[in-house]
Amino acid sequence: MAGSSMKAIKLRIKSVESTMQITKAMQLVATSKLRRAKERMEKSKPYATISRATLMEAVAQCDPLNTPFLTARQVKKRCYVVIAGERGLAGGYNANVFKAQAAHAGETPYCVLPVGKKAIEKFERLHVKLLNNALEHVEGLGVSTCYRLAQQLLEGYQNEDFDEAFLIYTNFQSMMSQEVCIDQLLPIQKLNAEEEHRNVVTIYEPSPAELLETVMPDYLAGRLYSAACDSFASEVSARRNAMDSATKNAGEMISDLRLKFNRARQGAITQEITEIVAGAEQ
Repeated sequence: MAGSSMKAIKLRIKSVESTMQITKAMQLVATSKLRRAKERMEKSKPYATISRATLMEAVAQCDPLNTPFLTARQVKKRCYVVIAGERGLAGGYNANVFKAQAAHAGETPYCVLPVGKKAIEKFERLHVKLLNNALEHVEGLGVSTCYRLAQQLLEGYQNEDFDEAFLIYTNFQSMMSQEVCIDQLLPIQKLNAEEEHRNVVTIYEPSPAELLETVMPDYLAGRLYSAACDSFASEVSARRNAMDSATKNAGEMISDLRLKFNRARQGAITQEITEIVAGAEQ
């Protein structure tokens, strides 16, 4: 019985060691990707920040009643741009995004523009209408693709296919902290009194409303690209942390199994000595 137990423990140790090698390799790959992802994310921030500030200056001088992208209407249907991961093994990264979307949507009908293979698979299983199901890769998402997505969103909003559009992505805060964010894309919301700056009055030619309609695709493309960069950095960071935890847990499990193996071996040796002594006495 002791020999059978020792063999089972040995096989278990080999199995855990094999899994540990995989998790360690995935951790190293995620670590190498994280530096590039953070650089890409940081480079995407200035354009998104400046374009938003510029747009808000124009929005402040527009009449919401005469500007389609500012006019709130009765919400019959929403559109969600959901940026998730390309693959799993990233802790709760994907699950947190989907939970946030479900909680925000409530009972309101909605369609989805999914970015990332996991987002496509999730909403296909739910039989939700998808505006596009070809964007499986977040890592390689370029500005030109984001521009086409922005045009698709604006066209759907103008055709009243949906009445609101929201962006759901994961904001990279630090290596250990990533937060799911929900931003309203359409209609554009004016800044509140505390955020609005009126020290500089810009004179627009043509009118602010015409300018707003012209720059909206570029503005939304910048928002989508920045969010995709944030999300990918968050995904890689979450996967690195998950694989690091898995590797440490595997190491602890191997230590426990080796302790059990040594105890079983000691028990087997003690039993054999006892049997030899008992036989000698007879």
